[in-house]
Amino acid sequence: MSGDITLLVNPAAGEGGASRAALRAGRVLRDAGFLVRAVVGADARDTVWRARAAVDRGTGALVVAGGDGTVGLALRAVAGTTTPLGLVPAGTGNDIARACGLPLGDPAAAARLVAAALKGGHVRAFDLGRVGSAWFGSVLASGFDSRVNDRGNRMRRPRGRLRYDVAMVAELGRLRAVPYRMRLDGGPWREFEATLVAVGNGPGYGGGMRICAGARTDDGLFDITVVGEVSRRTLLRVFPRVYRGTHLGHPAVSVHRAAEVVIDAPGVTGWADGEPLGPLPLTARCVPGALRLLAPAEPGGGAAEPAAVTGRGVARGLGRPGKSPRGAGRPGR
Repeated sequence: MSGDITLLVNPAAGEGGASRAALRAGRVLRDAGFLVRAVVGADARDTVWRARAAVDRGTGALVVAGGDGTVGLALRAVAGTTTPLGLVPAGTGNDIARACGLPLGDPAAAARLVAAALKGGHVRAFDLGRVGSAWFGSVLASGFDSRVNDRGNRMRRPRGRLRYDVAMVAELGRLRAVPYRMRLDGGPWREFEATLVAVGNGPGYGGGMRICAGARTDDGLFDITVVGEVSRRTLLRVFPRVYRGTHLGHPAVSVHRAAEVVIDAPGVTGWADGEPLGPLPLTARCVPGALRLLAPAEPGGGAAEPAAVTGRGVARGLGRPGKSPRGAGRPGR
């Protein structure tokens, strides 16, 4: 295996914390015997270009020190290739790392895990969502949650998940249901009024909000959470439950599962991994095993795969259909 590792750093992530995390992680990786090449992009476009150049050059792994936004940029370089990705969580949300069970707030521990995975020669197959040429690892948000995401990403204070709580309160004044159209796996169009529709490759976003709590990253399917028309009072009462995932039992919430989903609603922008994907309609496809991740296997999931060494490589009008039994139509659940 190549001893050359590319450490991709977003110095703005975590309000500067990513740079400190990268220094600690780099030390651990060098002490483990790897040659570490740090890459810092001038902006998002430059970061992606540098990450792709490292992959084309045959780096042994791309390791990200940053948050979900930086991971999203890295996905553009490694998705669909044999180059494995390592994560040193150092952002605001860190929901992709959280979904993988990686240590948060401890860059040295995260780097030790990356080093051990590389030396052991094993990676974890990780599904990704794809919208056009864009990839995402966590949740595609649309509706109220995408507006909260947008506001939260523009806020400088407070830090951590509290930022999204404050953003949600600020957006309550604009709370309204919008007319959605949704199509699952090429089936018939469904029309309904909804507050939000979240397409989950992983279970959460916004620093630990488990909006798609049942989603797995190794089953080839999305969990799609639809929140129907609700009042501000109901939303405020149910909202704290999203951190435990128990909101899924509320009568206004339905869950659907599909490998492909088309969602459409007027005046709504889709967001994923902290970045806007564009206005609806959007078509999202789950691509099984598109990412080779340096992380422990998901509980209940399959075994890790050998690592590659280098290379490119209920809503109104919708009804409440009832959640499919766990495992029905979902392999390896």
